[in-house]
Amino acid sequence: MLSDSEATELLSFLRRDMRADVKGQATEYILGLTGNREGCRYLRTKPDFLKALVTLTADPSIAIVKDCYHALVNLSADETLHKPLVKEAAILPTMFHNLLDPEYMFADRVSTILTNLSRHEATCREVFQALQEQEISLAKIVEIFCTEGFNKKASLHYLGPLLSNLTQLPEARQFILDKERCVIQRLLPYTQYEASVTRRGGVVGTLRNCCFDYAHHEWLLSDAVDILPFLLLPLAGPEELSEEENEGLPVDLQYLPEDKTREEDPDIRKMLIETLLLLTATKKGRQLMKEKSVYPIMREFHKWEKDLQVISACEKLVQVLIGDEPEPGMENLMEVNIPEGVEQKFKDLDAKEQEEIEKEKQELLKEEAEKHPNTAPEVLER
Repeated sequence: MLSDSEATELLSFLRRDMRADVKGQATEYILGLTGNREGCRYLRTKPDFLKALVTLTADPSIAIVKDCYHALVNLSADETLHKPLVKEAAILPTMFHNLLDPEYMFADRVSTILTNLSRHEATCREVFQALQEQEISLAKIVEIFCTEGFNKKASLHYLGPLLSNLTQLPEARQFILDKERCVIQRLLPYTQYEASVTRRGGVVGTLRNCCFDYAHHEWLLSDAVDILPFLLLPLAGPEELSEEENEGLPVDLQYLPEDKTREEDPDIRKMLIETLLLLTATKKGRQLMKEKSVYPIMREFHKWEKDLQVISACEKLVQVLIGDEPEPGMENLMEVNIPEGVEQKFKDLDAKEQEEIEKEKQELLKEEAEKHPNTAPEVLER
């Protein structure tokens, strides 16, 4: 790494009044440092460099701004850099200011940085607090996210994962679930947004987080929100169901066409099933999902699914749908107190199940490799 004198000299080049060619070489060097873990950890000890990168996001040179944002994306991907970026480099006010500009060409980089910084609860709370301090409400973020073409130069798909990250906080969930605002109703159509798996996944993650608040389950499943079709439709396929099963389904899932396809991303499929499982926590939730013929959809899905993790999640949901009701006083599955010894036993069983899934996955990969022994692995170009 750099000596103290070399670091001081390099920092002197990272000023807005420095010649563009010198600045460009300096930002290019910093970008190179952020390409590996050792370089990122070095910059963690140099808050002045972090501040300089944030300042130069306003440089007149597009090439320099691009390098600065690329470096900040790399740095924000490292959890140990979150606090220095937020506290010492004061990155958040600049990022939110630029995000709100509908003409800003680097808004996608901004949303990626904000998403990275909000992954873990500590800095997620800082991001949420900065929203309030900058007088930018969560309502504004949702409005930008839901406004097609808000920024003609950026897709803003990464606002989806940002919303998902923010809803790990009770305050953010409270806003999304506010019955007067109709926020969650605006987000529901994006569970089937074909243009971006990032946007779809972000919204499904947001819905899953919101469903941890079981007090809202009855409202979410009611006609006021009608969340069920938006969760089930991506999991439904073209299989023919009996007339009785079709008639029990929500209207949007009845008699689906032969070319109906399922969600292509296994992580999103798993989150959708986990959201459905959360909605079975209360007795009313279980009753409604049984009445709405959720089981036939999941039965056919289970036959189709190949991903072992998703299959495991599906089986847990099916067990609840076809199982007996819990004993009186234990109807709310989220309020049941599990004895410590039993809880540990469940954790051990889960760990064993994950181990078996991983082992089966490795065996399948080995079988595939034996079938195609001459297939060379892809090599990344450097």
